Amino acid sequence: MVASRGVRHDSMRARNLAVVLGAIHRSGPHTRAALAELTGLTKTTVSSLVADLLEAGVVTERGAVRGGERGRPGVAVSLSGHRVATLGLEINIDYLAACVVDLTRTVRLRRTRPADNRNSDPAHILQELRGLAKETIAEAEAAGLRVIGAALAVPGTVEGETLRSAPHLGWRDVRVADLVDLPFAIDNEANLAALGELWFGARETDFLYVSGEIGVGAGLVVAGSLFRGTFGLAGELGHVVVVPDGPACRCGGRGCLEVYAGQDTLLGELDSVSALVARLESGDPRALETCERAGHALGVALTSAVHLLDPGMIVLGGVFAPLFPWLEGPVADGLGARLAHMRDNPPALVVSVTGPDAAVLGAAGMIIQRIIAEPAEALGL
Repeated sequence: MVASRGVRHDSMRARNLAVVLGAIHRSGPHTRAALAELTGLTKTTVSSLVADLLEAGVVTERGAVRGGERGRPGVAVSLSGHRVATLGLEINIDYLAACVVDLTRTVRLRRTRPADNRNSDPAHILQELRGLAKETIAEAEAAGLRVIGAALAVPGTVEGETLRSAPHLGWRDVRVADLVDLPFAIDNEANLAALGELWFGARETDFLYVSGEIGVGAGLVVAGSLFRGTFGLAGELGHVVVVPDGPACRCGGRGCLEVYAGQDTLLGELDSVSALVARLESGDPRALETCERAGHALGVALTSAVHLLDPGMIVLGGVFAPLFPWLEGPVADGLGARLAHMRDNPPALVVSVTGPDAAVLGAAGMIIQRIIAEPAEALGL
C-alpha cells in the first residue's frame, strides 16, 4: 500500500512538472504566482517544482516583475539555454550534418561534412556519423552544455530504429543502433524538415512543407502537429504522377514528380545548387527552361495535394529554397490556373526560412519537445 502511494505520488509529480514546464514553454516567462494561477496548482507545489527545474538547468530566473500581482514583485521564470541541449543529426545524399540546440531553440553548434552517400556502405557511413556526433557533443560539453538526447533525419522510410528503405542511399532494412550513448530517435527527413520549419522557421501552425532533395518529400503540419498517416508513410509527394506516360522512376512507376523536379534533374551536369543559381542569374536559357519545367511539374503535383489536403500555406524547402525566385512563378501559375474554379485564392506559396538546415533542426527540436512533454523522464528528476 505504501509502495502504491509512492508510485502515485511520483506519477503525479512527473505530470505536474510537465504542466509547469509546458506553461513556461508556451507563454513564459511567468512568476511562480502566475504559474500557480495558470496551472491550477498551489503556490507551494509550483515553488517546489520550479526549484527542481532550476536545479536541472532547464529554467532560469530573470528580473523581478509585478505583472498586476499584489504585494512584492515576483521573479520571472523562463526556459534556460545555458545548460541543457539536444543533438540533431542528418544523413543526406551529399553530406552528413550535426547541430546542437539549447532549450530556447538557439543553435549553439552546426557541423557539416560533405560526402557522396549514394549506394554507400551503411556501416561506413554510420561510423562516420558516429564520429561527427561524438566530436559535436564534446564541443557542446566544452561550452558547458549537457546534451541529453539525439534524433536522426534520414532520406527514407522508417520503422522504429530501422531505416526500411532509402533508395537514393541504396539502403534497405538498416538498423541504426548505438549511434550515440543517449536517448535516440530516427525519422524521415521530410517529416523532420516540416517540424524544423514549424519550430524554427515560419512558426505557422498549418502548412504543407515540400522538401526538394534528390527525392521530393512533403510534411503536412495541422494545428501544430505532423500528420503521418496510418503507417507513417504520408508525404511521398515525389511519387505523385504528373505525366502518366513520362520517364521511368526508380519507384517502379512512370512520370513521377521526382523525375521532373528532383535535384538530379535540376542540376544535370552541374555539381552544386550554387552553380545552377549562378546560371539562372546570368539568364542561361537551358537553366531557365529546367526550372520552368520543374515548376510546372510541381504545380501539377501540388494541385492534387491542395485538392486532397486543403493546406493554407505551401512552403518550398531544401534545394527549392535557393531556386525559389525561378520556381515561384511557374508553380503559382500552375496552382492558380488549376484551382481557379474551385476556390477564390490558392494557398500562399512561400520559401522556407530554415533552408537546408530544416531537417537537422527538426531532429534536435523533436528531442526538445520530448523534454518539455516529459521532463521527469528526460531529465531523471
